[in-house]
Order: sequence, then C-alpha cells, then structure tokens
Amino acid sequence: MKWVSQDIEMFLKEKQYVDTAVLPLLPVSFGDDIKQSVAMTEFISLLSVQLERQFRGRLIMLPGFAYLRSAGEDSLLSGLGKWETELKAQGFKHIFLLTSDSMWKSLEDRLEGGLIWLPSLPLEHMDENYRNSILDDQVKQLLNLFVQKWQNGE
Repeated sequence: MKWVSQDIEMFLKEKQYVDTAVLPLLPVSFGDDIKQSVAMTEFISLLSVQLERQFRGRLIMLPGFAYLRSAGEDSLLSGLGKWETELKAQGFKHIFLLTSDSMWKSLEDRLEGGLIWLPSLPLEHMDENYRNSILDDQVKQLLNLFVQKWQNGE
C-alpha cells in the first residue's frame, strides 16, 4: 500500500495483516555529487513503486526519508531512529530500509530496521521498456529477499 488516501483507507481496515513497513532512504546533495544523489533517489523511488505493487496488502510503502548527504552520522541515525521507534510502536513487525547510498552500509549495525542496499543503476539514458525490464528484474530479486527475511522473522 502506498501513502495515499485510497490505500490508507484499505490499510486502516486491514491493519492486522500489514506487518511490514518499507522506508526508502533518499539522499539529497547540492554539491559535486548532486547527479549521483539524484540517480540514487530516482532509482529507489521507481523501485519502491514496483515493489509496492508486488506486495500490495502485505506492506506499506512510506514516503521516503529524505536526508542531506552532508549531515553527520549522529544526526542521520537520530532522525531515522525516531522513524524506527514510531513504526515499532505502531505494531510493524518488519521494517525495511531501502537505499542505494552505500554510506548506510557502514551504519547498518546501528540500525534497527533491515537495511536493503542496492547499487543504483543509470536509468536516465534507458528507454522506458528497457528501464521497466531492469526494474522488474531488481524487484524479483527483492521478492526472494523479503520472503526469506519474513520466514526468518527478521
């Protein structure tokens, strides 16, 4: 389910069956790495849409956690920690953090949610059919990962 009015109506009715929250982590930078941060954000945003379609009714896709790449680790962890605490308090058993920013890999042991890192793919020069095919392949890999994590109780 997406973070839109119609889906939230369904979420409220079926809340006991929705045990998973996915929070895309979206980097923002205006420095030399602006194109890289845009590419990562675009890739994760498009992937999130496809992923939500596959698991509609089992998970809620939250609006992205946008953060400045220049922010300090403690600030980022504090902000994200508030999200994780709130999601657990709301009864979500599984919290997945979806990102293409490798910086989060170094912080993974300090996160409560399950970090899913995928390298960003350069989508801007692909035609739409090829791009959708690539995204579908990525989602298929994520399907297996999600099912495995659910089965393991992560």
